[in-house]
Amino acid sequence: MARKVDVIFAPGTQHALAAQQATKTIPIVFADISDPVARGLVTSLARPGGNITGLANLQPELIGKGLELLKQTVPGINHVAFLWQPDVLPEPAQRDILQRAEVAAKATRVRLQFVAVRGSEEFDRAFSEMTRARIDALIVWGGVLFIGERRRIVELAAKNRLPATYSMGEFVDAGGLMSYSANIADNFRRAAVYVDKILKGAKPADLPVEQPTKFELVINMKTAKALGLTIPQSVLVRADELIQ
Repeated sequence: MARKVDVIFAPGTQHALAAQQATKTIPIVFADISDPVARGLVTSLARPGGNITGLANLQPELIGKGLELLKQTVPGINHVAFLWQPDVLPEPAQRDILQRAEVAAKATRVRLQFVAVRGSEEFDRAFSEMTRARIDALIVWGGVLFIGERRRIVELAAKNRLPATYSMGEFVDAGGLMSYSANIADNFRRAAVYVDKILKGAKPADLPVEQPTKFELVINMKTAKALGLTIPQSVLVRADELIQ
């Protein structure tokens, strides 16, 4: 690298992959990656084995919790769509996410229908497919494409009167109903601790990849009202943020 830096901070997946391509010697710390092993960034969580370490975000493990909260919020749902973007993760990680979604659906006794979106031009088709299938509610699970199109996704969910749970709070800020996710701000603070340790002489290979310890439930009360939903008290008391 042209600049001689001591540590590279790479917050997300694409940043970390780019940094990995740039150097095999300068320490790299990431803060928000769902499966760093599948991405080829580390050998294992316990023993990263190279010049990269940081914080994972546990997103696949949270699918079940999000679906459980959605069903508590909308008790009558039976048929749920899982909106996702294929081919953005390595095959093992992608398969793991779909399997976790199926297990969560069985546990909450709902029928799950996978609806794939590969590009921004496919969202209208995807929601039309949900309408034809008489979907009751929606899980939105996507990467960079979905984040960039979050307002459009939220608007389509509202237009089709679909209660939805999202994998990031940004969707709820944009008008989505609810999200359950790792507290990314806390992950960033903990990543800063890793940067400090490395600057003091620690090696990334000796610093296990840590998992989130704080999670947040965000609910948009205005959206709930527009959908004619009354959020149960059992869900409200667990919310970390209520958007009015």
